[in-house]
Amino acid sequence: MSMKIALVGIGKIARDQHVPMIEASPDWELAATVSREGHVEGVESYRDFAGMLAARPDIETVSLCLPPVPRFDYAAQAIRAGRNVMLEKPPGASLSEGFALEAMARDAGVSIYATWHSREAAMVAPAKAWLADKRLKSLKVIWKEDVRRWHPGQKWIWEAGGLGVFDPGINALSIVTEILPVPIHLTGGDLYFPENCDTPIAASVTFYHPGGAAVTADMDFRQQGEQIWTIEVETDAGSLVLSEGGAKLAIDGTEQTESAALVETEDGSNPLLGGEYARLYARMAALVRDHEIDMDLAPMAHVADAFLLGRRIVTDPFIE
Repeated sequence: MSMKIALVGIGKIARDQHVPMIEASPDWELAATVSREGHVEGVESYRDFAGMLAARPDIETVSLCLPPVPRFDYAAQAIRAGRNVMLEKPPGASLSEGFALEAMARDAGVSIYATWHSREAAMVAPAKAWLADKRLKSLKVIWKEDVRRWHPGQKWIWEAGGLGVFDPGINALSIVTEILPVPIHLTGGDLYFPENCDTPIAASVTFYHPGGAAVTADMDFRQQGEQIWTIEVETDAGSLVLSEGGAKLAIDGTEQTESAALVETEDGSNPLLGGEYARLYARMAALVRDHEIDMDLAPMAHVADAFLLGRRIVTDPFIE
């Protein structure tokens, strides 16, 4: 039996990913939207979030697709109203917000889910399984894309709390924290800030690995031509390359197929069926039904450390 959900923030990511996945899901019914401008054809729409919560007590879950800065207030309102909350990445504008929301959800007895969609890319789970018993020698993240192509006109990404290049870069960090069998932490780096922006347009950072492996990440929002979302890994038993944001996997130069890499879950289901957001919404449904919480903030901690430890380098102004 499907559960009613409200989608808050009808922008590009909501239209491209959330709406089609909700509509295709057997777990969910898109019962309402909240947005100052956007709407979904055939779905009841509201401009005021508090008004929606008051008018629709039958909607037990809300999915927040807002930019990170305003997200906390919306999530707090939903939790106070006894609703389950699903958070688009990053889960907030700061680590403190994430910790606060988790505590509020536990006190209220509702589910909350900090989603990391790149962890649900098709070949991330097989990569994690392959690395589980290997000794890491090096890991290099290369995450370069064109901000004008993927975030056209989105001024919030350049404002404090918008993360800049770490908005896509945190996707890479979510994969790294998922596939490595031991935790790492950031030790330093260079952050390149356009002189007219509050957030970086590029970053190069390094990490401590307890086994002594060299772990680095290079991120750039100025990439022209080919878009690169790659993680290159060297181990004592061969090499691994995750490319296209985790959609493709090569081991020792041989591309792996989804069917060859598949490991069934305990219930016999195929974890590679559907897209990233389909799996996120399936996970949210399970959390709600089991009254559980999933608030992993590890990727956000790396970004916070980058702002704490990274050297600020001012570069050319950003022109849309």
